[in-house]
This record gives sequence, structure tokens and C-alpha cells, in this order.
Amino acid sequence: MRIGLIGTGRIGSFHAAALARNPEAGSLLLADADPARAVRLADRLGATAAPSVEQIFTWGVDAVVVSCATDGHAELVVRAVRGGLPVFCEKPVAPDLARSLAVLREVAAMDGLLQLGFMRRFDAGYRTARELVRSGALGRLHTVRTMTADPAPPAAAYLATSGGLYRDCLVHDFDMVRWVTGCEVAEVYATGSDAGPARFREAGDIDTAAAVLTLDDGTLATCTGTRCNGAGYDVRMELAGELDQVSSGLDDRTPIASTEPHGPPPASKPWTGFLERFAPAYEAELAAFVRLVRGEGPNPCDGREALAAMRVAEACELSRRERRRVRMEEVPDL
Repeated sequence: MRIGLIGTGRIGSFHAAALARNPEAGSLLLADADPARAVRLADRLGATAAPSVEQIFTWGVDAVVVSCATDGHAELVVRAVRGGLPVFCEKPVAPDLARSLAVLREVAAMDGLLQLGFMRRFDAGYRTARELVRSGALGRLHTVRTMTADPAPPAAAYLATSGGLYRDCLVHDFDMVRWVTGCEVAEVYATGSDAGPARFREAGDIDTAAAVLTLDDGTLATCTGTRCNGAGYDVRMELAGELDQVSSGLDDRTPIASTEPHGPPPASKPWTGFLERFAPAYEAELAAFVRLVRGEGPNPCDGREALAAMRVAEACELSRRERRRVRMEEVPDL
């Protein structure tokens, strides 16, 4: 097998290293808008660097991994699918919902094989939480709480093209709400604050957000997020049922301190970012893609699954902007 990877920045380099360690992945062909960066990574991994992205498609590969900047995702996914190539794409498939729908319709029309990057589906804690909910061990689920807190704001240039806090960050929480509970979101009410660094206001974005989701079985979910959590990288999910409650993401590296006299001590080495926190999940995600390409496993997150989370993010942005409750029927679907 030969896999072509496009985009050798931070996440692309991480994916390339994971594929290089996978004995079933075969050889790697790397390309980047900055060819020198692809060459440096290829030298480090024992892979081959292509002079440009074009060679990924003309030199012949068996599958494509898209990990470049978001504005390049749609074109590359469509090109791969038109060429009959299975493709893994980091979320989102496009910068906005309209273009995402257009891409996914083309993928469906071509009967293409597309896996979207929602790595929390491969995290051990979230997987256990899903098993407990689905087995009935928690009883009737009545409350879900999620949070994603980044330790420091991203660069202003990133914010300008990120799609906003709901689409870029909390979309992972929305995916987990659906994937863990097995329920669909029926309506949302969301709000946000731009009281932090000026770069958020300048980008028309927010640095902190909160959303209340009502699921189709009546379960309530609250999802909060911030880009300004100086204590460290904090991603958690709490699930409360009539019989028991559990928490994913709560361990000795969770960056939170108890104010109780006999509470647990603060983390001595808090998580610093998503690549460190979810490293095993990212590796498992790429391994699942390799199995998918080889015809040895199912697609763990196809376009329709990813779209469901993207639509919730879109509904939250609409709710925040118009200061009202939004029913999911208001958001376009395939």
C-alpha cells in the first residue's frame, strides 16, 4: 500500500509519523505547499517527498490523507474521490456548511470512501463511557456535561479562517454527545463572550462559549468551551443517569485544583494540548483508516456522521448570533 499525505504542518507531521510506525500502512508519499517542509519530514521518517501536491495524484497512491489548511480540504477530497481513492480528511471537510454539503453530496454520488477526523471516538475514556451508557449501567441518562478548554488563544491568522469556536473546537463535543449517547440533538440555545483578547473581536469570533442541547429523548447536554484556560488543556465529559454517573477526561493530569481541605492535589504535569492529550487516539484513528482502505474494517466516521456534528455547530452559531433557540430542522442537511 502507498499512502499520499498532503499537508506536513503540525497535525500532518503527527499523522505521517503514526502511519510510518504502522507496518500495514506501507510506504508514504508526502506533499506540502512548502516543498522543503515535506522534504524535511520525509527525511526524518524515511518517506518520499513529492515536489508538489500534483504528484500525489499522478505518481500513484492507494489512499490519500488530507491534513493541510482547512481551505484546501474540499478540493482535495473531491479530487481524491473522483480518482477512486479512499480519503481521510481532518475536520472540517470545508470551511462552511454550504461547501461541506456540496462536497459530501459529490462523495455520495461517486460512492466514495471518506473518513473524517474525529479522534475522540478512539479515546479509551470516551469509548468506555459509550459502553456504559449503551449497556444501561448508568440507568436513564438525564444530564450530559462537556467542556473543551485550550490553554492559550491561537494566532490571529488562525482565527480568521477557523470557522469560529463552535465549528472549530466544540464540534468535537457535539460529536461526542451524539456518539456516546446514541441520541440526536433536537434543539440548541447558545451564547458566547468575546471579552478576552482583542484578536477575537477583530475576527468576529468569541473566546468562550456555552450551549444547551436538548436531545431527542429529552436528555439535556451542556457544552462549554474556551480558548483562554491558563491552567492547561482540559477536555472532559460527565454523564449522569438515574443509577450512576461517570466522567471521561478526569485523571492525574487534568488541570483543575480542588478547594476542599481533603480534595485531590492539583496536577503536577497538566496536559498542554490536544496532540499530547489525544496522541493514542490519533494513532488509533489512522490505524482504523488503514484497515478501512485494506477492506478489513468499517468506516468509523463517514461524511454523514461528521455532518451531524457540523450541523449542531452551525445551529449554535445561529443561536448565538440571533439570540434565540434553534431547532435542528432549521439547519440544511443532505
